[in-house]
Amino acid sequence: MSEYFDRTADKTYTKVYKTETPDILAAFAAFDQAVFAPEGRAIPLKYRELIALAVGITTQCVYCIDGHSQNAVTAGATEAELAEAAWVATAIRAGGGYAHGRLAFKLGEDARPHEH
Repeated sequence: MSEYFDRTADKTYTKVYKTETPDILAAFAAFDQAVFAPEGRAIPLKYRELIALAVGITTQCVYCIDGHSQNAVTAGATEAELAEAAWVATAIRAGGGYAHGRLAFKLGEDARPHEH
């Protein structure tokens, strides 16, 4: 998916949202601004940005990784914190594979011949 990533040109397509669904775009922008407000939240901005970075890594969204890594650094995150956020994302993604992999055993039972 990263081969489609163009930091500058991709933003021009926001015009479709602005033209076709301006009310939803405005609601989303207000929501996003509230989530990432610099002040007034229980979790400091740096940590919210590191959480967002980890989620972006987990979902493999290059736009999220780009924006939230920069925002985290601007909010004071160090390279060590970026690295740990990446490892947390990796652990969660791998853990999900492990946990959901058990479903193969459970669901595979449906295909086994049953003894009568």
